[in-house]
Amino acid sequence: MVLKKDPKIIFKESKIPQYSLPDPLVDLEGNLASNKEDWWNIRRPEILNLYFENIYGKMPGKPKRFDFKVKKVKKGALNGKAIMKEIAIKLENNDKKLELNLLLFLPNSNKEPYKTFLGLNFYGNHTIHHDPDITMTKQWIPNEYGIRENKATESTRGMRAARWSVEYCIKNDYAVATLYNGDIDPDYDDHFQNGAHPLFYKEGQHKPANDEWGTIGAWAWGLSRVLDYFELDKDIDHEKVIVFGHSRLGKTALWAGATDPRFAIVISNNSGAGGAALFRRKFGETIYYLNKVYPHWFCQNFKKFDERENELPIDQHMLISLIAPRPVYIASAQEDFWSDPFGEFLSAKYASPVYKLLETDCLKATSMPELSQPIFSSIGYHIRPGEHDLMRYDLEQFIKFADYHLSSKI
Repeated sequence: MVLKKDPKIIFKESKIPQYSLPDPLVDLEGNLASNKEDWWNIRRPEILNLYFENIYGKMPGKPKRFDFKVKKVKKGALNGKAIMKEIAIKLENNDKKLELNLLLFLPNSNKEPYKTFLGLNFYGNHTIHHDPDITMTKQWIPNEYGIRENKATESTRGMRAARWSVEYCIKNDYAVATLYNGDIDPDYDDHFQNGAHPLFYKEGQHKPANDEWGTIGAWAWGLSRVLDYFELDKDIDHEKVIVFGHSRLGKTALWAGATDPRFAIVISNNSGAGGAALFRRKFGETIYYLNKVYPHWFCQNFKKFDERENELPIDQHMLISLIAPRPVYIASAQEDFWSDPFGEFLSAKYASPVYKLLETDCLKATSMPELSQPIFSSIGYHIRPGEHDLMRYDLEQFIKFADYHLSSKI
């Protein structure tokens, strides 16, 4: 990205500006949340509303009509180790329709209902595994008309398989569920004319209001609709669903976990600014660059804080705090400077007072851990060698973390 070469972008700790973080336990009137009731009834709703108004935008609830259809079942998937299902989740509101195409791999171990890893994918369901029976996903191709074209080819089948390690998840008795993020909302600035947004436009409305959801909000909303389906699928333990994501989809996973308490565990991988990293450090990607390059991701009100990070009434440690007391795991990479690994760790650290208030063990570390030394507590964290990617090592830690909290295997 050309913008990364801008001399104003900070990649050195010595150049971090002075800043002070808002206290997640002190409300806008200066009152301290000193017990659980204060948190749940006063401070948490206040923080959540600040995120709705200033960053991600307000989200609608469920659509008026919800239906689903199982379109394909393959019982001998992964050399007989799994069952593959494809489900069309059909949504309708205000005479507008949207279909989400869910791909689901279930262990063939007769231990259902299954714990499940749920995440969005960037390029289509067929990219997460080489199985030729996975339906080729239609992709959004941005052009001046905003036309949806199917440009996927067989050469893209399984192109992101290394990031998903489906067989490894199945071996550990986890189901894997995914859908293409473009099924919910295309990842380009189409002025919100496609995807989920039109389902909720009022009469005469053609784009979200300044405090209404952008694309990340839509993606998070879509993940909740998958959870609606899971509540109806006897093969899935809907109380043990782990929502996870990498990069912009890591931002999405955190926001989905903050807004929907039904997700049992939330995992963010290399999510950076707008995800786990603190805005006020201005390290790597900043608010200005997020809004410049991805003007559709956040609500329009977020643009008020371009190069004015210190005026935000919230910062991303408070996003982590909204997930409390549920387990949350944050993963960083040593060379992923754009995502600010130390800023991601600090968010985990400074969310800890809320976890303590809610009587969990918070983050069992006060300083940045060494490379490949994962921390397993209610707030988990690791930093590994390497760059911006989702690697097998990351997934191995995610499964260990889920085991730690869901089945006490370690």
